[in-house]
Amino acid sequence: MTAADGQIERRMEQVHAWGPYGLLGISVVLAAVSTGQMDGAAEWEMDAGLVAAAIALQLWWNGTRSRRPARGRTPSRAGTAYYVVRWAIAFTLTWSSGLFAFYAATGYMDADELIPGMWRRLGLFASAITVAGAQCGGLPPKGVTQWMAFAGLLLANSGLQIMVAHFTEQEEQRSRERAETISELERTNAALQQALDENVALHTQLVVQAREAGVADERRRLAAEIHDTIAQGLTGIIAQLQVVANAPDLAVSRAHLERASALARHSLGEARRSVHNLAPVALADDGLPEALKKTVAEWGERTGIRAEFTVTGTGEQLHDEVSATLLRIAQEALSNAARHAAAARVGVTLSFMGDEVTLDVRDDGRGFDPLAVPARTGTGGFGLDGMRARAERIAGSLAVESEPGHGTALSARVPLVRHDR
Repeated sequence: MTAADGQIERRMEQVHAWGPYGLLGISVVLAAVSTGQMDGAAEWEMDAGLVAAAIALQLWWNGTRSRRPARGRTPSRAGTAYYVVRWAIAFTLTWSSGLFAFYAATGYMDADELIPGMWRRLGLFASAITVAGAQCGGLPPKGVTQWMAFAGLLLANSGLQIMVAHFTEQEEQRSRERAETISELERTNAALQQALDENVALHTQLVVQAREAGVADERRRLAAEIHDTIAQGLTGIIAQLQVVANAPDLAVSRAHLERASALARHSLGEARRSVHNLAPVALADDGLPEALKKTVAEWGERTGIRAEFTVTGTGEQLHDEVSATLLRIAQEALSNAARHAAAARVGVTLSFMGDEVTLDVRDDGRGFDPLAVPARTGTGGFGLDGMRARAERIAGSLAVESEPGHGTALSARVPLVRHDR
């Protein structure tokens, strides 16, 4: 309840508590100053007694009201009894003097608070009889004209009060509905707040899980990058040094040492680059086709295996992540071919096909059974699992076709995502 509502309610309480006194006082004063209204001392004594009874009744009722909370004052038997006794006193006084109709009008003020249900309208009708009698010249009416006037005034008073009572009941019903709506909204708000608190807790949990998943994924990616840079570079250096150890003359040894030195410098640059942004050095100045062409050429020169690179379709500038992924897959595939395939020829093809990019790596080596590939060990490379994980990380796929004695064909297919402008 707002402050304005509270103030209005307090004022209504004051009207209900002191209004009957005021209307009774007005009636007494008007009756006292009016001459010829009462015919003798006995009638004056009777009216004085009724006035005293009305004051005592009001004092008792105000005391009863003070013991009940304002918002809990609803019709009761005590209120109905008070209303009936007050009406009887008012009716008797008005019979004696029509000027006591002011006091009789108190029945219009609080019938909704004192009388329950349909009995409320009966109380209003009884009060209307008293007021209409005073308005037509006093009770009982005398003559046909006065009776007709009484009937008309009674109809007007009772109709007006019944209409007011009807509107009051409707307003009470709306007030109850508003209170129920407010209560329902409060319950709904409490439920929503609880749901929000639960969502906050769930969101916090999801953030933690996402962070943990991101850390795990980043660890796998870093492991793959380290494998593609340091591990593969060291493998190439070891291979060159093994050739040096078995070289027949100094010139051959020097050539392989220079290759090993160049490979070491390249691997060092690659490692530093990976630490900074994990992007391959080969892509620092070139696009993917140029980087693949150089990678294939350098690999062929280093291994002595005939290697060819081909581009099909209309080349486009790819997103950095797509380019890095395909380059790393090509490097891993070439590294596997050098270690395991014993191939005489390797072909690498990069195909731009509308909304996809495909990288194919084929060799004519010894081949293998894809279903019998041993699990990755702690000393081995990332192999097929690593390449497949790279492709799937950018919504791509990896397919491998191989058969013992018939070479291997590897195909990585990823979405074509253009470079950010």
